[in-house]
Amino acid sequence: MKTAYQAVLATFTRIYRYEHLGSLAAWDQAAMMPSKGNDARGAAMAELDVLIHHTLTSSELAANIAGAEQENLDEAEQASLREIKRQWQTANLLPAALVEAKTLLGSHCSHEWRTQRQGNDWPGFLANFREVVRLSREEAQLLAQTSGLSPYESLLNKYEPGMSCAELDRIFGDVKSWLPGLIRQAMERQGNKVILAATGPFAIEKQRALGLEVMALLGFDFEAGRLDVSHHPFCGGVPEDVRITTRYTEADFMQSMMGIVHETGHARYEQNLPRENVVLPVGRARSMGIHESQSLSFEMQLGRNPAFLELISPLVKKYLGDQAAFEPANLAAMYTRVRPDFIRVDADELTYPAHIILRYEIERALIDGEIEADDVPALWDEKMQAYLGVDTKGNFKNGCMQDIHWTDGAFGYFPSYTLGAMYAAQYFASIRKLHPDLDQQIAAGNLEPIFSWLNANIWSQASQWETDELVRRATGEVLNPAHFRAHLEARYLG
Repeated sequence: MKTAYQAVLATFTRIYRYEHLGSLAAWDQAAMMPSKGNDARGAAMAELDVLIHHTLTSSELAANIAGAEQENLDEAEQASLREIKRQWQTANLLPAALVEAKTLLGSHCSHEWRTQRQGNDWPGFLANFREVVRLSREEAQLLAQTSGLSPYESLLNKYEPGMSCAELDRIFGDVKSWLPGLIRQAMERQGNKVILAATGPFAIEKQRALGLEVMALLGFDFEAGRLDVSHHPFCGGVPEDVRITTRYTEADFMQSMMGIVHETGHARYEQNLPRENVVLPVGRARSMGIHESQSLSFEMQLGRNPAFLELISPLVKKYLGDQAAFEPANLAAMYTRVRPDFIRVDADELTYPAHIILRYEIERALIDGEIEADDVPALWDEKMQAYLGVDTKGNFKNGCMQDIHWTDGAFGYFPSYTLGAMYAAQYFASIRKLHPDLDQQIAAGNLEPIFSWLNANIWSQASQWETDELVRRATGEVLNPAHFRAHLEARYLG
């Protein structure tokens, strides 16, 4: 009898149920909650986080983990215990008071950000942001004390276990060496291309109906999830009940539709994680880079593929009107237009990595104490000018206040987006080797080769393997950014 291991599983089943409630409270806070409920909601969520922390740091759980290490566990159980210990060790480095304070402050700062951003109110935001940075630095220092990592790396590893700044610097340094030239070439190539603008307004209820039909096409299980609206699109909930959101504007349908495609990629991953291990860390997503690789497989590799846009062109016309701008070739031109701009979530595929590298460089310097919160706007503008030629002086709303991530201390998350784009390119290189006619199959409405490959190699594997091994088993090699560059050159210069 593996009694200690079974006791550990029982504790993590309880934690999962707490986290389930927490995820729904967070979804409601973002999508449904009236604004005056925020303080009470923040306090309730902080209380729940402290309860989870106490459960993770109990002497009983420590004794059971030690006992489980002495039991005769099979390979799958050893992988499970590895992931359990990773979560347990992190929790034991942080005092409950810090966990509570971070949740309370993050809830408050995120809520205030919604109106402060609209009002371009950097001074108002800064008062809260300084405190978020202070608590995040405190957390980073505590995590770094025993790991041998830098403070920033200790936060990065919450999202990307095993990733180092040296590796990120190598990957992003390479991208910075060729991306500006590729952007310039693509813009020159597109310079004389006539792209018809879609004529709005586009009724929100029509955009929603279009989005729901595209979600169905992409295999979303509506009995295990739903679509709503929030200030910042996200995917939350739990595998049995996945909540995704988007945001709409009547002037532009492109943002909401591709946002839905992106979040549906996250949702399909969650909905197809192995249910037998759903309550355990080993049954969760491997990393945020792997999670983003799913959303970017859907949005970038599939969603902006001319074959997919040919497939959904009739749906766009069905809901938004039969106009020439919705012909497949024009849709493809609209969704692959390269144009440096302010906003990350609206950025084209080619300029997007520059937005991520900029954020990585700033947040790393911020957490490692090289700059202060007050320095962020000037550094942001300097890097936007250097990387994308965009002026953000005084434009905090569309500059350093545009993302929700820093409002609740999610420092270390941003690199996951470009890592995810690289993983996605590598997956599709493997899929295309198996299915040389993939584009023809997509245009004909057969998306199953993609879904089957992702399910077999990524979704069903969850956290059974560490990241490099997961990717190696799936594609035959660890992360190779060359696939990403080859994909971009083929799409934009080929």
